[in-house]
Amino acid sequence: MNISSFSGFSDRLQYWVMLHTRFLAGTPNSASFATEDHSDAIQRIYVINLDRKPDRWRQVSRELRRLRGRLGKPLSSISRRFSAVDARHVEGSPDSDVLQPHYSLADHLLVAPNPRLGNDIDARNRHIVMTPQEVAVALSHIAVWKLIAASGLPYTLVLEDDIYFRRGFVHSIDEAWATLMERSVDSGPVDLLYLSFKEAGEGPPSRPSSSLLRRPENGLWLLSGYVLSRAGAQKLLDLLPARGPIDLWLNLQFSKLNVLTTRHSIIEQRRDVPSTNSYSVLPILSQVGVLTGEKPLLVRDRALPGPVFALGESASGLTALATALAMLGYRCCSDLSELPASEQTSLFEKERNRAFNAYVNIGSLGSDELAELARVYRHARFIITTRGELKSDASTAGGHHESVGHKALQAAEEGSSHLSHDLLSTHAPGRTLLLPAKHRDKWELLSRFLGCDYPALSYPHRQDIGQRRLVGRRHESEAHSQSERRLGFDSSPWIVPLENWRGIAIADLGEGVQSRSDVTKTWNVGTRLADDLWVLRNDTFPSNLALFRPDNCSMSGDGVARLTLREQHTSVRSLTSAAIASRQTFLHGRFSAELRPSNVRGLITGMFLHRNAPRQEIDIEFLGRDSTKVLVNVYYNPGNEGAKLEFGYRGTPTLVDLGFDAAAEFHRYEIEWHMRFIRWRVDGRLIHERVLWDPTPIPDLPMQFNVNLWHSRSKELAGKLDVGDLPAHTDIRAICIL
Repeated sequence: MNISSFSGFSDRLQYWVMLHTRFLAGTPNSASFATEDHSDAIQRIYVINLDRKPDRWRQVSRELRRLRGRLGKPLSSISRRFSAVDARHVEGSPDSDVLQPHYSLADHLLVAPNPRLGNDIDARNRHIVMTPQEVAVALSHIAVWKLIAASGLPYTLVLEDDIYFRRGFVHSIDEAWATLMERSVDSGPVDLLYLSFKEAGEGPPSRPSSSLLRRPENGLWLLSGYVLSRAGAQKLLDLLPARGPIDLWLNLQFSKLNVLTTRHSIIEQRRDVPSTNSYSVLPILSQVGVLTGEKPLLVRDRALPGPVFALGESASGLTALATALAMLGYRCCSDLSELPASEQTSLFEKERNRAFNAYVNIGSLGSDELAELARVYRHARFIITTRGELKSDASTAGGHHESVGHKALQAAEEGSSHLSHDLLSTHAPGRTLLLPAKHRDKWELLSRFLGCDYPALSYPHRQDIGQRRLVGRRHESEAHSQSERRLGFDSSPWIVPLENWRGIAIADLGEGVQSRSDVTKTWNVGTRLADDLWVLRNDTFPSNLALFRPDNCSMSGDGVARLTLREQHTSVRSLTSAAIASRQTFLHGRFSAELRPSNVRGLITGMFLHRNAPRQEIDIEFLGRDSTKVLVNVYYNPGNEGAKLEFGYRGTPTLVDLGFDAAAEFHRYEIEWHMRFIRWRVDGRLIHERVLWDPTPIPDLPMQFNVNLWHSRSKELAGKLDVGDLPAHTDIRAICIL
């Protein structure tokens, strides 16, 4: 895994200079590495590398060729590539005798203690399920241990494929290894020697030591580079099954092993290699309040080839392709009978103010138009989807950007007359990809064709929705336009940045909002929250300076639910509050609440739909510093259920003047979420509306409905809290979901 990042241009420049000047003075032969004839040396190197990352294997191989062993042979001569387990292909639960993919926060805290959690038993007992990436990493290392245990070699170096050797590596490893061999006479051979590591926990680092080797005093993260003895590998296999992430589990076995580290890390992870790992403990640390500083998660800005144009047969995966392009970072307009007039003009006149850089299944972009676009945009890419399979003799425009083969073209044209041979072979030679719906690995075709990294996320599954007809924009809310003020938006591939852009209004195809009366809930005198419908949260999130506790929600005699935020010291927060969430998730509907928000500065009352993985959200928020206004907001990230796309920290907020003080009395607030639009209402009056790409896509995955009261870390947003104004309350008279 790669946990490093750049902080700016000077940091990148300094890193580049360091990386490319390490070996200018040459490197001596390392006495620590030798062939099978030397039992006191490291005789084998395994590099754990994904099949779909051949560039990383080549990169590590270059590193190994630069260094030479005891007899002058390059280290690449004793290295072996191990084909890593791919998280994309991890299905079901692993063999329980090898790996148990679940653990508790208490296990994590044994390695990385956090004093703020103290003796919080509820927090420590939280159940954590490993991510597919963590499972794949663990299975890969365990498989290498089996190879080492079965070999006749006493010591093996294990490397992950995103490493580099620090300046002075040979001198450092030789001094440490000589000391290790001397010590093994008295204290026995080492089982595990960390050459790359990062100390865990929030406490002080281990004391500086003049010794070339030391025993770990704190927990250790990272398995990027370590030496494992044959005996040590067998001990680890005998201790299986592993439980939880493999670097965490290893720490819990230190008492049973002879473990040492070098004085400092002499193998590092490359910072110019993007990480594809996902860490299961981070969301839990956020929920229990350990993570207190929410670092904005922004999409990495990078050049993408394009624009991209895609068309094809019906039911050939066009809608899924549009989502896939979005996941790669494209702003993708899809499934329309025609483009909005302004976008059509900007596209053909090659203007800079285009809203999109990818266009999928657009009816107004036929063969003639695409041929013209191929001429206008010399770097454009064209994708043809087909219901058939890719023929063995068909050539795609993969890594070499070859033209689509003639037989493949014929297969693609069956039942789709608008796909022309001239478009592919004449107007866009070498820039066209055939993408069959039944291809086993569409990410492989797409990533090679577009020259981007193979995603760690699963390829999206979407039914084709066909081309939708545009209609004129509704104007019900225009009377309120003077009372709206847009605040700062996130910068994202899924937010149109144009100031005067009004989105894309789609015709109603007759799909109505389905009634959900089975989950409708209204509070009356003497009732309580129904446990089968609602849950009182017992967690928090990084930008919230209060901890949600169930006992901060109470029911009054007149049937009103009260959320209270009070000063109450816990191990992670000095304030506690309350939050209600639906147990069920919903895809579209009408969500309303009769409530009276708090007007205490620094606090926010939220009524919203929300999900993570990927993050999508539709908000109503009342800012305590001015309860005469309401903030409406949308967050959007693309992908399947479980896709770890959580970008955005401001969303796309708009502040709307209510014309009254919301904190003075109850009013009914409503979010109507439809596949074509989102509408916000107050007491039945429409106050704000958004359509497709206004400025985001409409959230398209199931979400929970929530009402909460919290203290924002942002004084700019909510104001500064005076604890003398506490306790503060938000009252809820009814909630209705239809």
